[in-house]
Amino acid sequence: MKITSITTQKRNNNRVNISIDGRYRFSLDTYQLVELGIKVGIEYAETDLVTLEQESMFGKIYGRALEYCLMRPHSAREVQNYLYRKTRSKRDKTGELKPGVSSEITVRVFERLVEKGYVNDQKFASFWIENRSLNKGISSRKLMAELREKGVSKTIIEDTLIEAQRSDSEEIQKIITKKLSHYPDEKKLIAYLARQGFEYNEIKQALDENNK
Repeated sequence: MKITSITTQKRNNNRVNISIDGRYRFSLDTYQLVELGIKVGIEYAETDLVTLEQESMFGKIYGRALEYCLMRPHSAREVQNYLYRKTRSKRDKTGELKPGVSSEITVRVFERLVEKGYVNDQKFASFWIENRSLNKGISSRKLMAELREKGVSKTIIEDTLIEAQRSDSEEIQKIITKKLSHYPDEKKLIAYLARQGFEYNEIKQALDENNK
């Protein structure tokens, strides 16, 4: 069986369609095309073509996962959950059940993303802490709970919080400044601040300072 044509896809200039003996068989991204040495005229056994089809699927899933990672930083667990969903069978628009991607491919994709630095819990934790602290105050306890829920290790969270040089006393004042007018009843404001993860003594101290 011989490769008879290699044509660039109309909707994606970074992928090419590969035809075998005059019929479309699979697609590859341009990097894979070069890496695998695919050229018109080369002959392959069926077992080799099946392997190339697996490489085709790897390229597709890697591309989608990369887009997911570039939308915003994600934790390793979030990316693993995203890839796991790709292994599940689902129905297409016609109602036909389509099998999911093999777990071997998703593991390869995850490992490649880690290798290239697109998945890094240290960077993700820094991004999360910085962005959650920008617009409104938030306690270290709540930040830790959020990051733990996303699968980030306690050690990474603690180290990142230290590096961020943030203080709960400054964060709680941000909230008081923004929410004081919405909570004329101090008890309700205290309850709100407690829900944000601040300790009662921190809240009382901040309110006392604000009332000076």
